[in-house]
Amino acid sequence: MKTATDNRLMAMTANLMVLSRAYRSAADKALADFGLSQATAWPVILTGRLGDGVRQGALAEALGVEGPSLVRVLDQLVAAGLIERREDPQDRRARTLHLTPAGQSLREQVENVLVQLRRQLFQGIADADLETCLRVFDSLKSALGRESAAAREDYRP
Repeated sequence: MKTATDNRLMAMTANLMVLSRAYRSAADKALADFGLSQATAWPVILTGRLGDGVRQGALAEALGVEGPSLVRVLDQLVAAGLIERREDPQDRRARTLHLTPAGQSLREQVENVLVQLRRQLFQGIADADLETCLRVFDSLKSALGRESAAAREDYRP
């Protein structure tokens, strides 16, 4: 038998999925003038945020994707002249990522567009409510991380 709390939790998770898709769509529209989708913009943004010379694996982890699925997007960004791959001087098997001047310029423009989008979307929401929401998200991330770790632990071949 479902309780009122169960119903609220179900509404919360349903809203997370809907909001994720809706935000992705809004961001894609905001970035369309740059010829980017959120999927191609985020590697540029995070390469800049994580710092020059970030390893591909670290970027994949920050994006929450598997390394091989990031490779295709990086290939597109390299071909577009926005990112360069270089051999890691400490580990020749690894590659580091570097924004080109065009990539850095695009990153700054995209960050500004996304700042405006977020300001518009969150207009009228009290800072205290945002802080509460962030605490809830942090708790969910921790719980999901524990769940993920337990699943990996259970799968020992």
